[in-house]
Amino acid sequence: MLRRRDRTVAGKHVLVTGAASGIGRATASLAAERGAVVHLTDVNGDLLEDAAARIRSSGGTVGLVEALDISDHTAVQAMARRLTVEHGPMDVIMNIAGISRWGTVSSLEHQDWRRLVDINLMGPIHVIEELVPPMIDAGRGGHLVNVSSAAGIIGMPWHAAYSASKFGLRGVSEVLRFDLRRHGIGVSLVCPGAVATPLTETVHIAGVDKASPAFTRLQARFRRGAVSPEDAAESILEGVRRGRYWVYTSRDIQLAHLLQRYLPPAYSLLMRVMSWGANKALPEVERARRPERAA
Repeated sequence: MLRRRDRTVAGKHVLVTGAASGIGRATASLAAERGAVVHLTDVNGDLLEDAAARIRSSGGTVGLVEALDISDHTAVQAMARRLTVEHGPMDVIMNIAGISRWGTVSSLEHQDWRRLVDINLMGPIHVIEELVPPMIDAGRGGHLVNVSSAAGIIGMPWHAAYSASKFGLRGVSEVLRFDLRRHGIGVSLVCPGAVATPLTETVHIAGVDKASPAFTRLQARFRRGAVSPEDAAESILEGVRRGRYWVYTSRDIQLAHLLQRYLPPAYSLLMRVMSWGANKALPEVERARRPERAA
């Protein structure tokens, strides 16, 4: 964690990946508003520049702004070296960038599984391996934020590939929360549920007709329970301030996690009901199945 006497982000150097939109953009803006020097990366260069400009116009301080794909280790390595040389070791590293692809095992393509792991798991690992060692060497503590998902905790329908990446990031975080403790570096694992970001409109769902009435109803139900990116950002910065490991952005996911840990039969029943509901709607939203794979 940051030094116990000061775990706020004021005056700290904070790297935010995925800073061009959604939770990343909201968190970068809020951190800058609270006095942090924010360093921003995202794969979308135009939106990233817009995010940086808006933070500056609001009086915030922005250091490095660089468009890159975090799944590209060479690009992350080069960025990390420039960042450390020009601004010194980071005080807070926020792995927020990620993508979402859902689908049944029958509809997911191999590239879906691969892309999710490359971006959602290997991307944060690239950032960690290049920027956490300088933080350790600086000897002044710090904080690492890894954004997982509700799908990194519970068995949500159609999320097998997505959960593979998010459970993986949870595993990395679970080890680092103890390994980094002796260096005064805290770790927060953020597990958002529904968040009203552009991703909810553009998410790739393999084999599903997103124009179907059944899917439209499911999407509307998702929106009703979604929190704003700004609310999620508040939860993340509060987690850093308090040195929390588990950070939830909504009560429903916290409750589901509590059921999983302390009332396994109730959790199992909840997951069965969710799976039943999703799969009941599946014939209405499912496109024609893929051609059989070649033997």
